[in-house]
Parts: sequence; C-alpha cells; structure tokens
Amino acid sequence: MVSLKTVLCSTLLVLGSSAGATGADQDVSRLGKDLTPVGAERSGNKEGTIPAWTGGDMKAPAGWKTGSPRPDPYAGEKRLFSIDASNVDRYKDKLAAGQAEMIKSIPGYRMDIYATHRSCGYPDFYYERSKKNASSAKMAANGYDIAEVLGTGVPFPMPRNGAEAVWNHKLHWRGEGFHITHAGFIPPKGSDSIGEAIVQEEWEMSPMWSPSNKGIADAGGIEYQLLNTYTGPASIAGDATLAQYNFAKPNDVWLYFSSQRRVRRAPTYQYDAPQLNTENLLVVDQYLQFNGPLDRYDWKLVGKKELYVPYNTYRVNSPANQVEDVVKPKFFSRDHSRYELHRVWVVEASLKDGMRHTFPRRTFYIDEDSWIILVADMFDAQGKVWRTTEMGPYMAWEIPACVWAANSSYDHLSHRVVLDRVLAGRKEPDWLAAREGRLKSSVFEPDGLRRATTR
Repeated sequence: MVSLKTVLCSTLLVLGSSAGATGADQDVSRLGKDLTPVGAERSGNKEGTIPAWTGGDMKAPAGWKTGSPRPDPYAGEKRLFSIDASNVDRYKDKLAAGQAEMIKSIPGYRMDIYATHRSCGYPDFYYERSKKNASSAKMAANGYDIAEVLGTGVPFPMPRNGAEAVWNHKLHWRGEGFHITHAGFIPPKGSDSIGEAIVQEEWEMSPMWSPSNKGIADAGGIEYQLLNTYTGPASIAGDATLAQYNFAKPNDVWLYFSSQRRVRRAPTYQYDAPQLNTENLLVVDQYLQFNGPLDRYDWKLVGKKELYVPYNTYRVNSPANQVEDVVKPKFFSRDHSRYELHRVWVVEASLKDGMRHTFPRRTFYIDEDSWIILVADMFDAQGKVWRTTEMGPYMAWEIPACVWAANSSYDHLSHRVVLDRVLAGRKEPDWLAAREGRLKSSVFEPDGLRRATTR
C-alpha cells in the first residue's frame, strides 16, 4: 500500500491554526486581486500546466436550454496522456495515496489527463458575501463548530486551519435548493455484473443557501436539509431518509421503512454508522465526502499541492448516457472520466484521544476554486489506505455555480466499489427547484417525509 507520506510533496505550505479568530488580522484586500474572490490563487503555476483563473466558464454553450441534456464544452479535446500501472510511479507526487493504489491494484484502471480548465465561477453577490465572511466569520472556542458566518458565501476564503477549510466544503453553494433523481450501483464481488440499480429521488435545501441569509440565527441553526426516497429495487422501494444537519448540536434524522409503515427518529445515524443499503461499504459521514459534526477529529491544514483530480465531469454526468456505458464492475468508465491538474488544499483529520471512529485518519483534498472535496483517503489503524472517494465538479450555468453528481468510493480491503448518483438514463437535475418555487421548506419536515413516501 502507498503511504500518505509518500504522496505529500515536500513543498507543501504548512499553515498554523487559530480557532475562534476572525479574519480581522488578514489582508482581506487580496480577495479579488492576487487571490480570486473565493480565496484561490488567481495566477497559474510556473509550468503553465495550471492556467490563471479568469472568472470561470459562466456562459452556457450556444443553444443550450435549462433542463435539456448538458453539453460538454470540452468534448473536442484530446487527452494529454494517461496514468496507468506502467507509469504510475512517475506521477505519484501528484496523486493521492488511494488513487495510486487503485491504479496499481485494479486491472485496466487508468486516469486520462486532460488540459486544465478553471471553470468554476459564481455570482457577484456570492463573492461579496465571501469577502464579508473573510473579515467576520469565526469558529467557536471549541475549534470545530462555526460560531458566526454569513450564508451564501465562502465562510473562510483565507482559512487558517483544517476545520475552517472543511467548513468551506460543508457550506459550498449549489443554488438555493435542488431536486435530483439518480441511481447507485454496488457491483457484486467477483462478478462482471454491475448489480441492480438502487434508484433514489432526492431533494436538498438549506436556509443558509438563500442570497438574503443573515447568518446562523436567521437559518434557525440549520446547516442543511435532505430528503431521500428509494424508488427501486422493489425490496426497498418506499424507504426514505429525512435529515437536518444542525450547527453546534446533533443532527436530526428520521427513517421510514415502507415494510413497517412508521417514521422513526434515528439519533445514532451519523458518524461511522453504516449507510443504509450500501452493504457496509459506506459510513454515514462519507456522504457528500464529509458531513456532520467535526468533533471527533483534530483537523490540520497541511497546505496546498497540485493533484490530478476529476474535473469538468460533463461526460460521466450526462443523462444521455446508457448506464452500461458509464458503470463498470470496479469503476466509472475510463472513457467517460476526465482528470485535470488542479491546486487543492490538503487537510488531515486525526482521531482525537478518547474518541472512536471506523477511520482513525483521513486526508481530504479540497479544490481551491470551488471548495469541494474532490478526493478523500481513509486509513486503517495500521496507516494503510482503506477507502478512496472521488467526485468531480462541473458548471451548472443556470445557477451559476459548480455542482457535482457522480461519485465513487473504492474499498481497498474488499476490492469493491460504490458508484453513486449516476445520472445516466435519468433527467438533468433541477438545480433551480427552490429558486423557482418547485421546492418548499415544508418538504423537510416529518409530515413531508410521510407525504413523499405515500404519494
């Protein structure tokens, strides 16, 4: 197995921490100048393999209409090169530990590298609110809760510690709320089958995503809301999960099992509890790459590095695809997967003394342009990489914001994969559902759960 030490390059910028501090001691005027409005380095790298940020690809291709299949604006590009088992050691300084291990251990696995496009861009009000947060947002004295923040903006565009960087991911903006139908696949071990589609309908919303949000109190202490219902296969059709993630207190979760016809509170459905219907291949806080409380880990902001990451993932996320063209027994189709070289923040999470979690150590790689966790490695007690997750952003021009759908989690011990949020054969996600009134906050109440499962 490849160790984390092997992967992190020696030139990482090591940053200190200052839990509870505000941004008053930082040079916030850098935002919009040498730093982008969300805190990324505006310039490219010296080799020219990462370009300067010029505002993002904010304009949709000519002729595209909201709701129709989303075209790939880079469809005509050819890959620069591929990383496979024959040359992986040459590129290991720009790979996460788990990425390198997958290339070495999974027959036929490769990463096709394309030209880098810094495509993520956001509205002006998002930039303005991010700049305000840089001066006023602050962490709680405990070092892991967030105490003050203005919604619909990056909380800490100039992060001092790992907890701040992870909060940037937890609150990354995808519009006011959306509706998505997707399928997940868990290919059976030792089989060439991709398994049965686990079809889900999902609604997501947050009062923190409103452009008029005034802070945590204005959001009623709610970080994020989710309603997920299963529509197939028949054995779980009708089951549902309703979750409300809260600031500075335990999350509220309700589960509905159609066979029991009851809604049940599930206070323990968080941290490393197994995710429903994933054959123990995912734990709850792996959802969204990381969710829920930060209290069980110490969070270290190691610095930045250049990494090959999934990016501009229009091809793998096209509903026009056939499932069998995208989903393979060990991974998403390599012909549909696109990787680019981007700068990422590296955050190490180490389990605190006296705390328990399935994963004693985790490393997160967070995109500097979107604050989305693109790659995450989870390690066992011996320091060997256990699971690796990936998800790549693409622009939803109608919001405008960088969003994501398809994501994967590979278990290096069982040699099995979960391929989730597959859009092939479905509809384009409705990213404007809340903005245009098709999604209401009443959906995220226990009565809304009952309505969703009995319609």
